[in-house]
Amino acid sequence: MPTYIYRIQPVRPAMLSDGPTAEEARVASEHFDYLQALMRDGVLILAGRSLNSDYSAFGIAIFEARDDEHMRQITAGDPGVAQKLFRAEWHPFRIALHAPENNQAD
Repeated sequence: MPTYIYRIQPVRPAMLSDGPTAEEARVASEHFDYLQALMRDGVLILAGRSLNSDYSAFGIAIFEARDDEHMRQITAGDPGVAQKLFRAEWHPFRIALHAPENNQAD
Protein backbone atom coordinates (compact mmCIF):
# COMPACT_ATOMS: atom_id res chain seq x y z
CA MET A 1 0.00 0.00 0.00
CA PRO A 2 1.41 3.45 -0.87
CA THR A 3 2.67 5.71 1.89
CA TYR A 4 1.93 9.45 2.06
CA ILE A 5 3.22 12.31 4.17
CA TYR A 6 0.59 14.87 5.19
CA ARG A 7 1.53 18.36 6.33
CA ILE A 8 -0.90 20.77 7.96
CA GLN A 9 -0.57 24.33 9.17
CA PRO A 10 -3.03 26.45 11.12
CA VAL A 11 -4.89 28.95 8.97
CA ARG A 12 -4.67 31.37 11.92
CA PRO A 13 -1.14 30.99 13.37
CA ALA A 14 -2.08 33.02 16.47
CA MET A 15 -4.16 30.01 17.48
CA LEU A 16 -0.88 28.52 18.73
CA SER A 17 0.72 31.62 20.23
CA ASP A 18 -2.39 33.25 21.74
CA GLY A 19 -4.48 30.15 22.29
CA PRO A 20 -7.41 28.76 20.34
CA THR A 21 -10.90 30.16 20.30
CA ALA A 22 -13.62 27.88 21.62
CA GLU A 23 -14.52 26.97 18.02
CA GLU A 24 -10.89 26.23 17.12
CA ALA A 25 -10.52 24.03 20.20
CA ARG A 26 -13.67 22.11 19.24
CA VAL A 27 -12.47 21.54 15.66
CA ALA A 28 -8.95 20.59 16.83
CA SER A 29 -10.52 17.97 19.11
CA GLU A 30 -12.54 16.57 16.19
CA HIS A 31 -9.33 16.51 14.10
CA PHE A 32 -7.53 14.55 16.83
CA ASP A 33 -10.42 12.08 17.15
CA TYR A 34 -10.39 11.62 13.36
CA LEU A 35 -6.67 10.80 13.40
CA GLN A 36 -7.17 8.36 16.27
CA ALA A 37 -9.87 6.56 14.26
CA LEU A 38 -7.54 6.34 11.26
CA MET A 39 -4.86 4.88 13.52
CA ARG A 40 -7.28 2.25 14.83
CA ASP A 41 -8.18 1.43 11.21
CA GLY A 42 -4.50 0.84 10.38
CA VAL A 43 -4.29 3.82 8.00
CA LEU A 44 -2.32 6.28 10.16
CA ILE A 45 1.26 5.33 10.97
CA LEU A 46 2.23 8.37 13.05
CA ALA A 47 1.24 11.98 13.66
CA GLY A 48 2.70 14.91 15.54
CA ARG A 49 3.46 18.60 15.41
CA SER A 50 6.34 20.99 15.73
CA LEU A 51 6.58 22.64 19.14
CA ASN A 52 7.10 26.19 17.90
CA SER A 53 4.12 28.50 17.98
CA ASP A 54 4.92 31.00 15.23
CA TYR A 55 3.79 31.11 11.59
CA SER A 56 6.15 28.25 10.65
CA ALA A 57 4.48 25.72 12.99
CA PHE A 58 3.18 22.57 11.31
CA GLY A 59 1.90 19.09 11.93
CA ILE A 60 2.74 15.96 9.99
CA ALA A 61 1.16 12.57 9.64
CA ILE A 62 2.22 9.51 7.70
CA PHE A 63 -0.52 7.40 6.18
CA GLU A 64 -0.77 4.17 4.27
CA ALA A 65 -3.57 4.85 1.79
CA ARG A 66 -4.83 2.72 -1.10
CA ASP A 67 -4.03 5.38 -3.69
CA ASP A 68 -4.15 9.13 -4.36
CA GLU A 69 -7.95 9.11 -4.40
CA HIS A 70 -8.04 7.52 -0.96
CA MET A 71 -5.59 10.17 0.28
CA ARG A 72 -7.86 12.88 -1.14
CA GLN A 73 -10.76 11.32 0.79
CA ILE A 74 -8.69 11.23 3.99
CA THR A 75 -7.84 14.91 3.56
CA ALA A 76 -11.42 15.93 2.74
CA GLY A 77 -12.69 13.95 5.75
CA ASP A 78 -10.34 15.67 8.19
CA PRO A 79 -12.54 18.03 10.26
CA GLY A 80 -9.61 20.40 10.72
CA VAL A 81 -9.24 20.79 6.97
CA ALA A 82 -12.95 20.65 6.10
CA GLN A 83 -13.70 23.38 8.67
CA LYS A 84 -10.68 25.44 7.55
CA LEU A 85 -8.76 25.29 10.80
CA PHE A 86 -5.78 23.85 8.90
CA ARG A 87 -4.51 23.98 5.35
CA ALA A 88 -3.14 20.66 4.19
CA GLU A 89 -0.88 19.21 1.56
CA TRP A 90 0.21 15.64 1.02
CA HIS A 91 2.80 13.86 -1.08
CA PRO A 92 3.63 10.25 -1.89
CA PHE A 93 6.41 9.30 0.50
CA ARG A 94 8.90 6.48 0.88
CA ILE A 95 10.11 5.60 4.35
CA ALA A 96 13.78 4.78 3.92
CA LEU A 97 14.74 4.12 7.54
CA HIS A 98 12.47 3.23 10.44
CA ALA A 99 13.36 2.06 13.95
CA PRO A 100 10.21 1.93 16.07
CA GLU A 101 12.28 0.66 19.00
CA ASN A 102 13.99 4.10 19.13
CA ASN A 103 10.71 5.89 19.87
CA GLN A 104 11.02 7.62 23.24
CA ALA A 105 7.53 9.21 23.12
CA ASP A 106 6.04 6.72 25.61
